[in-house]
Amino acid sequence: MNNIIIIGYSGHAYVVVETFESMGKKVIGYFDTEEKLQNPYSLKYLGIENQNNIEILLKNYDYFIAIGDNYIREKVYEKLSFKEKFAQAIHTKSIISKTVQMGQGILVAANVTINAQTRIGEGVICNTNSVIEHECILKNFCHIAPSATLCGNVEIGFRSFIGANSVVKQGVKIGDDVIVGAGSVVLKDIPNHSKVVGNPLRFL
Repeated sequence: MNNIIIIGYSGHAYVVVETFESMGKKVIGYFDTEEKLQNPYSLKYLGIENQNNIEILLKNYDYFIAIGDNYIREKVYEKLSFKEKFAQAIHTKSIISKTVQMGQGILVAANVTINAQTRIGEGVICNTNSVIEHECILKNFCHIAPSATLCGNVEIGFRSFIGANSVVKQGVKIGDDVIVGAGSVVLKDIPNHSKVVGNPLRFL
């Protein structure tokens, strides 16, 4: 289906809209908590995302949750029916191995590289210029920020965030709900619910 509805419409959504455009798809409207004064893509406001009419529209259109916050993105997804209509936004300027497994609702932005035998869950964001090397596992609703690098066999837990320009060493396992600050170098496993930053890495 070439027409897409997005849920959420702010800065992250602009990347999503242009990613769909690269695929030859058109975003025709958006749901959000309010109509946006700033509407650079002239999208139609369709109402608040918890209104009953969202379910009616989603019978006829594919949709995408264009919300950068991992927790909110997951909550919105859990509320919605028609999970099979949860679109993938994969930029045509990304490089993806033919052996990669990808879940529904993922964003793969421009200039991303995803290498062999990697598995990506639902609602994951692989942001601009990030590198996900061979045999990585990215669990549902995590976010790999711009220019972050995951070396081979890295595992990223549910809803975790890997900050821009970070590097995660080969074989490292990062738990659920972890925040890795921008520019960090991660050389060892990180437990659930941790916040870490820096090089050398320190816990906050």
